[in-house]
Order: sequence, then C-alpha cells, then structure tokens
Amino acid sequence: SPLDDTVFEKLEKIIRIRQEQMPEQSYTAKLFQEGTPRIAQKVGEEAVEVVVAAMQNDAVALKAESADLLYHLMVLLREKGLSLNDIAGELRKRMEG
Repeated sequence: SPLDDTVFEKLEKIIRIRQEQMPEQSYTAKLFQEGTPRIAQKVGEEAVEVVVAAMQNDAVALKAESADLLYHLMVLLREKGLSLNDIAGELRKRMEG
C-alpha cells in the first residue's frame, strides 16, 4: 500500500536528525534555526496552496502541495515536541467518542 507508516516514520526520523545535527545545507535545519514563527508561516502558506490547488481542480498540484503541507506540519510538530503519534492519539480519541 502506498500509505505506509514507514514513510512518515522515516520522514520524522530525518526531521529529528536534521534538528539534532543542523547540517548547513539542510532546508529543514534552516527552518529550525528560523524558529516557530517561520515554520508556522510555512504551514499557513502551504495550506493556502492546498486550497488553491483544490479549487482549481488540479490533482497534480493538490498532491504536491499536500506533501509540502504535511512536511511543514511535521517540522512544526517536532519544533513543539509533538509527533504524528500524538496527533493519531487525538484522532483515535475523537473516533472513539
């Protein structure tokens, strides 16, 4: 199945490593250096791009922009000490009740 937890697990691991090691040429490390306001701004920008792609019925752009949104959201979550597992737990609680 294309929706494989390991894709998200691998990306979370890469994001964590970039935060820990802060390599010079890393876009992810640059986001962490710029801090929460910049990361949050990127999440907002990508969310708008998702909406635009959806409104234009552009499935290719919607897929690409959704990937950008998820990536930036994962960086923001890491910056704030959260993970996709935390979000999954919240969704699980909502589904149960």
